[in-house]
Amino acid sequence: MGRHSRSNASEIPLRQKCQSVISVDTFSEYGIHAKYLRDYKSSNMCNDCMARVPYATLIATIMCCLGVGIFCGTMYRGATFSALMMDQVFHLRLTWLEAVQMVFAIIGASMAALGFMILCVGCLATGATRTKVYRAWRTRVGGRIFCAVFMTITYILQLFWLVIFAFLVVTTLIFTVFWGLCSNSRVQSLDQCIDLTQFSFMFPNNTRVDDMQICGSQEVKLFCKDYVEKAEVMFILATIATILVILSLIHYLMCLSANYAHIRDHEKFQELQNLQYLQDPGDPDSPQPCMDTLGSHHRSKDRF
Repeated sequence: MGRHSRSNASEIPLRQKCQSVISVDTFSEYGIHAKYLRDYKSSNMCNDCMARVPYATLIATIMCCLGVGIFCGTMYRGATFSALMMDQVFHLRLTWLEAVQMVFAIIGASMAALGFMILCVGCLATGATRTKVYRAWRTRVGGRIFCAVFMTITYILQLFWLVIFAFLVVTTLIFTVFWGLCSNSRVQSLDQCIDLTQFSFMFPNNTRVDDMQICGSQEVKLFCKDYVEKAEVMFILATIATILVILSLIHYLMCLSANYAHIRDHEKFQELQNLQYLQDPGDPDSPQPCMDTLGSHHRSKDRF
């Protein structure tokens, strides 16, 4: 009897020490696969979000914003150096250069706004977003009209930027000639003046001949070191930025053409899908093999 009581007394603290705090639900099917299910759902959401991004239009927008930003900054500085050079070296005050600087700011804001609007059109015409937005006939027509309007605007802007590119090439060539004159050893030793009378067609009619000749160490330093050298670097960077903007506009035209075709073909794809549902009314969620191939191909090429 005493031995039995001693065994009961020893069992009580043993049960208290080995009491489990882990619930049985931890080993249930949901508890074992909960992390896998959460990862699967999060990966699906991530894939859905990535499928809605128009990568081609996004790249074109980055190129456009980068090119326009560099163009506006360098042209503003180049115009400032040119105005100071004309004022302090040639004694000419060009008031219209201030208006040109304001035009550069307007161009930058307009191009940035256009780029983001085209990016929004690309987002609406990509992936599952297009399926939700362009279901009705009116929305499809509206989407095609928007794409056509933006294609026209982009084409006109491309011609405009080609004109700017040609102007910058001529301006950069002129400043390169000026820099070549400054690099002459006789000019650097102040034995010879910089004679710009052969460029008299670039100056106003009331410009004196003496103002077209740059003599003296102070004027040579102002013309060569302070203005021509810095302005030429600015105009070269502006020319490169203009090429980047033109490439982005070409990229926009390709993306808008692809989006126009996707919106137009979406109606045909929807009709084929409805035909599939009519052929298999019992299980509308299981597409036919040919339709599955068509749907996957339609989604795979849709990244504009």
